[in-house]
Parts: sequence; structure tokens; C-alpha cells
Amino acid sequence: MNLGIISLSLCQALLTTGTILLVSVMALIGQKMAPSNEWTTLPVAFQFIGLMCATIPASLIMNKIGRKRGFSLGNVIGISGALFCIQALHNESFWLFCFGAFLLGIAIGFGTLYRFAAVEMCDKGQQARAISIVMAGGVLAAVAGPNLAIFSKDIVNDAPFVGAFWGLFGLYVIALMVLTTVKFPPQVVHHPDTKIRPIGQIIRQPIFLVAVAAAMISYTVMNLLMTATPLAMHGHGFSFSQSALVIELHALGMFIPGFFTGHLITRFGTVRMMLVGAMVILACIAVNLNGQSQLHFSIALFTLGVGWNFMFVSATNLVTNAYSEAEKPKAQAANEFLIFSMVTLSALGSGWLEASLGWQVMNLLSIPVILLAIVVIFYFHTKELIVLESR
Repeated sequence: MNLGIISLSLCQALLTTGTILLVSVMALIGQKMAPSNEWTTLPVAFQFIGLMCATIPASLIMNKIGRKRGFSLGNVIGISGALFCIQALHNESFWLFCFGAFLLGIAIGFGTLYRFAAVEMCDKGQQARAISIVMAGGVLAAVAGPNLAIFSKDIVNDAPFVGAFWGLFGLYVIALMVLTTVKFPPQVVHHPDTKIRPIGQIIRQPIFLVAVAAAMISYTVMNLLMTATPLAMHGHGFSFSQSALVIELHALGMFIPGFFTGHLITRFGTVRMMLVGAMVILACIAVNLNGQSQLHFSIALFTLGVGWNFMFVSATNLVTNAYSEAEKPKAQAANEFLIFSMVTLSALGSGWLEASLGWQVMNLLSIPVILLAIVVIFYFHTKELIVLESR
């Protein structure tokens, strides 16, 4: 695998370290600053609204100015978001904190395209492995994110969690420096007569529908349960360091499979790996429903991460077969928008669901959603509307 993909993996690791740090602290900051319990995860929701709003512009902007400048712009926005959050925590301003979270979401939205950039840099037939390696960069993040949150929580006197956002500031600065070393492939200039299908026609392809459904559902359920876990653990008397450790295990589950998911997809096929991922997420829910001990939370969240990885990496690999090079900007934009619009809704609802319905009901509601993904995958595959194993 070439050096550029390794560098993108490091950028992904830095981005994900910041994202996991935010998962560890955002809901708890919201719990402290929000006007009511129902608004506890509103900063998380603003983060995902920013992510959703960035999905379409990020892809189109990179098509105009190139991957390197586009990713650099995303990191600059992330630096701005971290500074706004720092100021908000000093001033105890909930709404300014939400605005900072919104900017951080935009930065993450640009960063979601690292995996597609890796596909463009790899040799033909190595797409799944390239995606998997970039996602595997999150293993570093799995350890660094929660520990950075614990270490930095009280590093600034009389301002809890401010240190976490100074750490986030540093991560975005390092990512900017790494990007200067990456040599992206030159942009492809298409002939004016190149045929480009309407976006509606691209989206209606069964292969696109299956990929989006698998990615959307896996990410939505994962985000819903992940975001609510620190709140559920706090409600059962666990400390911040205990919930941060569970988030660390969850992140390890998300990214350790990245070292071999690409090989599994090549060997067993995209459909099988998506279905295995769905079954693993159902196993996570079963553990959550069985108890609320530290061990239950740890096993469940690790399992949730593994299931998400299998489904999301497989779906990303699949969707790259749904469009031509000339259709790439708008097809990737549509893919990201559809996925993260639903993830945003899960972020908006997670705090309310945990506060009003409770942890176990949240898990029960997740079961039919995962079953829907299984039905969609089976339907299109058994109808032979898509031929996956030959790709």
C-alpha cells in the first residue's frame, strides 16, 4: 500500500481521535449546560447537523479545488470550531457551544471523504483494502481519544473539559501538517460530451440503494447507542473514566477490524459481510438488554463497533461501483448526505429517548431497524438485481 494511503490513514486517525474525544465529553457537557435534560445531546445534534450540511458541498468543493485544499479547508474549520467551544465553556454559553459543535461537524463532514480519496490513490482491485486501511487508522484514535478526554478534563483550572478542546485544536493542526506531505492524483478533466447520468438515476440503482441502506442503518443505530451510552452509564452510577473506557473499547471495535475487513470482503463477498455486521449489531443489543454492569456495557459497545465496521466498510466498497469517474462528485455527495442526515436525526433523538424512554427501550427500538437492513440486503440480492460477488 502506498505512502499516500498511510498518510490518509493517519489523517483519519487524527480526525477520529477528535470525534471519539467529542463522544466522550459532548453529552456530559450538554447535561451540565443545557436548559433541560431533553436538550442534553443538542450539541451532539448540532455537530451532526454541521456534518450533514457539509456532505454535499464538501464533495463538490473538492471537485473544484482538489482533495488537498478541500481537506485543508475542513481542518481549518475544525480549528475554528474548537476555539469557539473553548470560548463557550469559559463563558458558560450553551448556544455558543452548539455553534462551535456545528463547525466541528462541518470539519468532520469534509473528513468523511478520506476513504474515497484512498480509493482514488490505490491500484485497481485494491479498493476494499484501501478503505479498510484508512479506517484502521482509527485504532490509534480508539486509545488516544478517550484517554485524551480523561487527561485533559481538568487540566484547565475552574473550566472542566476546556483542555479537551485544546487537545482537539492540536489534532486539527497536526492533520494540516500531515496533509502537506500527501501527493494526491491529479484531477481528471472530463470532456464536455462525457455522459453523466442524472443523480436520481444513480440513486435508484439497486446497488446504490443497498449500499446506502447498509451504511445509513448501521451508522444510525451505532450513533444512537454510542451517544446515549455515557448518559446511561452516568444514570447507573458509573464515573466519567469508566464511561470513557467503554467508549475506548467501542472505538477499538470500530477500527481494529479495519486491518482485515478488506480481506474478508474479498474472500466472502460484500453481501455476506454486510449481513454478518447486522447480526453482530443484534448481538450487541442482546447484551445491552441482558444487564447494565460495566462488563455488559463494555462487551456491547465493542460488539457494536465491530458490526458497524463490517457493514460500513462493505457499503463504502459497494457504492464505489455505482458511478463513473465523471459522476463521482455528486454520487459521493448524495451518498454522504443520505447517510448523515439519518445519523443527525439519531443524534437529535438519542438524549430525548434516553431521558424519556430509557436505555432498554432505545435498544428494543433498534432491533426492527437492523432487521429492515437485513431485509433490504436479502431482497435485492436474492432478486439478482445486483451482482456483487463478481466485483
